[in-house]
Amino acid sequence: MSEKAYLGVDVGSVSTNLVLLDERGDVVEKLYLRTRGEPIAVIQEGMRALAPVAIGMEMAGVGTTGSGRRLAGVILGADCVKNEITAHAVASARVVPDVRTVIEIGGQDSKIIILRDGAVLDFAMNTVCAAGTGSFLDQQAARLGVPIEKFGELALMSATPVRIAGRCAVFAESDMIHKQQMGHRMEDIVAGLCEALVRNYLNNVGKGKDIQPPVVFQGGVAANAGMRAAFEKALGTPVAVPEHYNVMGAIGAALLAAEEIERRGGPSRFRGFQALDMDYSASSFECKGCPNLCEVVNIRMGHEVIARWGSRCGRWDSF
Repeated sequence: MSEKAYLGVDVGSVSTNLVLLDERGDVVEKLYLRTRGEPIAVIQEGMRALAPVAIGMEMAGVGTTGSGRRLAGVILGADCVKNEITAHAVASARVVPDVRTVIEIGGQDSKIIILRDGAVLDFAMNTVCAAGTGSFLDQQAARLGVPIEKFGELALMSATPVRIAGRCAVFAESDMIHKQQMGHRMEDIVAGLCEALVRNYLNNVGKGKDIQPPVVFQGGVAANAGMRAAFEKALGTPVAVPEHYNVMGAIGAALLAAEEIERRGGPSRFRGFQALDMDYSASSFECKGCPNLCEVVNIRMGHEVIARWGSRCGRWDSF
């Protein structure tokens, strides 16, 4: 009898993450791919890479999350399509069952999730200011001539971090350059930047939130040891970084798919790996049925429209 596997796919603006879990919920394989503005092609690329790993396994459930979750759900034949807050919360609770605060910082955005007794009590997202996100840290590491992989390591070497204005990305960058011109040591600048970005996060995303331990830090930026240390300093409590910190959304989607299959029973709606060889395309049109003028998205498989969404009234929605 084939071992059951559950697939989770998290499609974001910067990265597309795919995770294959076994029946026990352990990670069999994970992929972290750049979306590159081509989510359909990257989903297909990731699935082709997973296909050899899944040989001999029964795909028992598929879940999708992220900004491109509906698109991924249509292409793959998902059993559940959930928002990022739910997916990240479920994955965190699996790693740290009594987690009360989840800090998630990705390539383009950041979020905070407050849990009590395993349930989401409150959350907030920040998609306006780029300060503290992965793309901003990449830019500053390049400006300083420091490989992003060494950024956190360098920050931990600092004994006297400099004070850098972190109210917004523009101010943080200009102040960092000013401190560099004043002759401050590189490790003190890097550590100061990490602390500034943590202040920015806590004053914006975390403003008014009841942040309590245990705290879990996930998302691509969690790889930065300097950011983790800065959060621990600011919060006065240890901050846990899961082993699979950069694909937690996909893990949560897979776990939710397993729950959905158990709840409703029956086989998965997964289209199968062979369906990935089909020609998928996305297009849109403006509905003129009312003054809302909604932009309706079409997803085609070959010449057939397999899904539509985007209308406020639901007139065109078929997924």
